Amino acid sequence: MQNTTQNSRRQFLATAAAMGTAAACAWMSQADESESPALIAITLDLEMSAEYPIRGYTEWNYRKGDLDVATKQYSVQAGELVKKYGGVLHYFCVGQVLEQPNVDWLKELAAAGHPIGNHTYDHVFVKAGTVEDVQFRFKRAPWLAQDRKVPDIIRENIQQTTVAMQQRLGIKPNGFRTPGGFSNGLADRPDLQQMLLDLGFVWSSSQYPAHLAGKPKVPPGREVYEDILRAQKQAQPFVYPSGLVEIPMNPISDVSAFRTNYWKLSHFLKAIEVCVSAAIETGSCFDFLAHPSCLVVEDPRFEAIELICQLVKAAGKRAKLVGLDHFVSRATVERPAKT
Repeated sequence: MQNTTQNSRRQFLATAAAMGTAAACAWMSQADESESPALIAITLDLEMSAEYPIRGYTEWNYRKGDLDVATKQYSVQAGELVKKYGGVLHYFCVGQVLEQPNVDWLKELAAAGHPIGNHTYDHVFVKAGTVEDVQFRFKRAPWLAQDRKVPDIIRENIQQTTVAMQQRLGIKPNGFRTPGGFSNGLADRPDLQQMLLDLGFVWSSSQYPAHLAGKPKVPPGREVYEDILRAQKQAQPFVYPSGLVEIPMNPISDVSAFRTNYWKLSHFLKAIEVCVSAAIETGSCFDFLAHPSCLVVEDPRFEAIELICQLVKAAGKRAKLVGLDHFVSRATVERPAKT
């Protein structure tokens, strides 16, 4: 174990030094203060992503849950891979997925112990102010709203997914993730916090800290990796004054890296290695955010997921590969979130 620890520390220092990441080294210096293992989660949002598998294709925005065969196969194989390393993969399911004729693959993932959370039924914008802003479907077909108010539409969209999961999969959702992330989470919306509590959720995953990602089609520089690591330090579980636990998503997401900024896989893997290594060294939390509809194109050989699993395995008792529900115990009480 000591050799593994020393090798991991040397590897992280070498990577940080190559990046010139003073902030990373400062954060790592706190490692000895932590007595708890790092909690590492791999999460996949089960939805179709615009621009995949073909750039310019955006019809998925109206059919988020119409998962194609390749996306479903990737989701299953990713779960099997993580299971081989002794962990679980946390999925977030858009309710529309459960309208498909066959959902045996999802039932099998649940039976294997992989947690599955609620991701709303239509992939709605929970902070929408108008019906048109709720989701692309509601803008194209406003009659779907049936004169209901926006808060009622959003609440029903979440509740429908819970009911669908119970009736179609025989399980209750393990947590809630908002479609899209917000730099301030739900700090500015105590009404949404209370709604989720009323719907039976203990925690939500809604915060995605702002960070640099460089210029599209330009390889990310040292300052980008430094800023991602800075954002990760902020993306740790906390409790809103309402009592709802927030479990932030850690940067950088696959969609941000690949679709928005046209990163190469090597750039993405470098960010993962630096961030997961830092989390292990400090005994903190890391929530990997990705989408199988994106990764099946950008990372068909599961290199990102396997890298995370290998880093956790090499860390031994200093890290665990778990579902996001395990992060709740790490939440700090009423940490003020910036608006």
